[in-house]
Amino acid sequence: MNIIFFFIALLTAFAICGIGVAIGEKNWLIFLISIVSVFLLMGYGFTLKKKQRERS
Repeated sequence: MNIIFFFIALLTAFAICGIGVAIGEKNWLIFLISIVSVFLLMGYGFTLKKKQRERS
């Protein structure tokens, strides 16, 4: 189960890096996609963690 959390954290970190790259390149489309990705990935991670905690 920790592998799943690792990949979610890795993808979230890439999305956060994408925000910085998008700002540097002044590309609003990548910026918006990265922001949405961060919220979705973090929300999914927190939901998974809550379900795992409830099962334990």
